[in-house]
Amino acid sequence: MIIEIRKAGFLNKGAELMLYAILEKMRTAYPEATFAMAPTHKGSSQPFDKLVKLGLLPKASLYYKGFQFGRFAKFTPRKLREMYGVVLDSEIDVVIDAAGFSYSDQWGDQSSLELAQSAARWRKQGTKVILMPQAFGPYTGKRIRKAIRRAVDNVDLVMPRERTSYDYLTEVTGKRENIRQYPDFTNLIEGVIPEYFDRSRYGVCLVPNYRMVDKTGGARSRVYLPFMVRCAELLRENDAKPFILVHEGANDRWLADQISEGAGGLPVLTEDDPLKIKGILCASYATIGSRFHGLVSALSQGVPSLATGWSHKYQELFRDYGFPDGVISVDVSDNELAEKIGRLVDEQANREISESLKQESAGLKSRSEMMWNDVYSVIDRCHALVD
Repeated sequence: MIIEIRKAGFLNKGAELMLYAILEKMRTAYPEATFAMAPTHKGSSQPFDKLVKLGLLPKASLYYKGFQFGRFAKFTPRKLREMYGVVLDSEIDVVIDAAGFSYSDQWGDQSSLELAQSAARWRKQGTKVILMPQAFGPYTGKRIRKAIRRAVDNVDLVMPRERTSYDYLTEVTGKRENIRQYPDFTNLIEGVIPEYFDRSRYGVCLVPNYRMVDKTGGARSRVYLPFMVRCAELLRENDAKPFILVHEGANDRWLADQISEGAGGLPVLTEDDPLKIKGILCASYATIGSRFHGLVSALSQGVPSLATGWSHKYQELFRDYGFPDGVISVDVSDNELAEKIGRLVDEQANREISESLKQESAGLKSRSEMMWNDVYSVIDRCHALVD
């Protein structure tokens, strides 16, 4: 059995965490399966060298201007393909899509159009297709609505990870048996606390997100940096030992440096390993951030957090954890911000929030285990056919 994992790469730490979570579960459940992924050019989301290190075979794939040029790889002699470990699309038995948040007006219609075309092809081939828990919608344009409807027609299981995404999706497709709501599944994977992390020095973790600059637009994007500086200053005033964690690449690093400088100099940690990033967040006293999977990492371990975000997925995440007041606007008043941060760092309030989060997290982790059972059910039907 050959299983393709798609849209989970290495440029985005959240996507990388999803990849690790999938491989951990899949290799335990199907130790004899082969795993594949479509490589991208070096420096992009899925470079060949990183796929090989994780034991993933390259899938022949090149989608360009509405056409999948990877199909031409079938004309390459089989022995040559086997020599280099290249897998054809037609050889894939199961596709596991972990896009996170690609199928939406906010990202344009290209990803949804490609998914629709690919899902129809996979259905004809008998390939099982699973869209892992992720954010969907909104969908306003005719092309993207048609595409997402066609995609859902041809996949075996699609899982919006919160109510708003479920509503956006079913408003287009109608309620269907293959649409089931489940939470983000990275809540089950364990983080690793790096040896250099000193709890006596690092207290509350600030996690900036450059998407708050390039996705919000207008006045909100211009006030994001001052907002994060205000948070850092209030944390220093409360002796909360604030530090900044770079969750992504160069843009987040630039933001981190700007926040540090604006707040009079804060420690900035840069970590490449997503499991260690999760470990740092889980070991922090509290977090304030805008990276979705950074927030999942914290909340799922009972770490009190505040967030400001650029899409509905942030509000829904905090609602799932029973802490909707944890989401704040970048233009919040100074008094309200001071009050929220004061509660975040207060010992008793912090402990109460933490206990509440742990209770909600237990239920969400149970839901994630149920989700995996649904995934296994789809794959086992394919497995029986392959055997």
